[in-house]
Amino acid sequence: MIELTQLNSPDAPVVFETASAANGSLIGFATLNSPKSLNALNFEMIKLLAPQLNAWAADSNVAMVILKGAGDKAFCAGGDVVSLHNAMNSGEPANLIEDYFAHEYRLDHLIHCYDKPILVWGNGIVMGGGLGLMAGASHRVVTENSRIAMPELTIGLYPDVGGSYFLHKMPEYVGLFLGLTAASINCDDAMYVALADHYLKADKYDTLIEQLCSIKWGKTASLNHEKLTSLLTELDNVSGRMPKGNVKAHLATIQKLGELTDLRDKVNYILNLETDDTWLTRAQKALKHGCPLSCALVERQLASSKGKSLGECFQMELGMSVRCGEVGEFQEGIRALLIDKDGAPNWQFKTIEQIPDELVESFFVQRWDHDSHPLKQLTQG
Repeated sequence: MIELTQLNSPDAPVVFETASAANGSLIGFATLNSPKSLNALNFEMIKLLAPQLNAWAADSNVAMVILKGAGDKAFCAGGDVVSLHNAMNSGEPANLIEDYFAHEYRLDHLIHCYDKPILVWGNGIVMGGGLGLMAGASHRVVTENSRIAMPELTIGLYPDVGGSYFLHKMPEYVGLFLGLTAASINCDDAMYVALADHYLKADKYDTLIEQLCSIKWGKTASLNHEKLTSLLTELDNVSGRMPKGNVKAHLATIQKLGELTDLRDKVNYILNLETDDTWLTRAQKALKHGCPLSCALVERQLASSKGKSLGECFQMELGMSVRCGEVGEFQEGIRALLIDKDGAPNWQFKTIEQIPDELVESFFVQRWDHDSHPLKQLTQG
């Protein structure tokens, strides 16, 4: 059993620990510690994670970092949007919403650009804000229990947390399909769409940690990246076959979206697919009941972010997210799904046809000039 040194309270929202490796190097552990909420990412967690990651980056004794969730059900089921709903209800939401998303996107960007290896143990549910933490890590591990999704359509938001960047890394039109349908993907899919790097059985976590602690870590980040990749590749090779995914099997169906130019035609194409496939019928159901404004935002988001740097994507998303806090669909989506839990959101815009072009345009207007942008420092990536 590996002995861990506690760096803060075991009851803290994020628990920080270190373990000693073979040559005295340290491995940092950050555990999202809210299993009852499936480790939903709240403001306190974000404000704890960023300084600790920076401290480990500056500590020459720390070779690598592991980011995981408490319990075995979820790494992180998304952002704590209930607190944002409460802020929107208070009548002056912009400041808190801007603050939350700005801190969250800075943290996501930090992970993308982190010099040392970060291993994310993506076991169980990984959704929304959880995927934002995972997507930028250098070594993303999935298990047979991984369930990954960008379900923002269901709450009147859009695939943020860097989705403008990483959805473009997927096979063509897959990012658009996942954004429009909130479709859940598994470990096999995650590897196929470039959201994961390695597959291990969930019960091999303890073995993984023991082997990480037996490594003689090097003095440079690049050498330690190589050492971690080598170990995970070895474990990949003895992990057996992954459960079969859905994206590759349905790729031809998904990529027919590319033959359509109008968003209404794309939505109708998905809704009118004649299929008894469970994965596709669930996708159809989510799209049918999801927020029409979110559909318009996803399409425009992906068109606007093509070719943008990582930092530019986060800067664009901050403006979009603050605007979501003003328009009302986001608030109504959270109410229906997570507050009253009636599952019956009363969207202002019932169909895509009802959405004014100028409303969609307002999400992409520059809210800040370059010098006053809250994320002006995000230039890497």
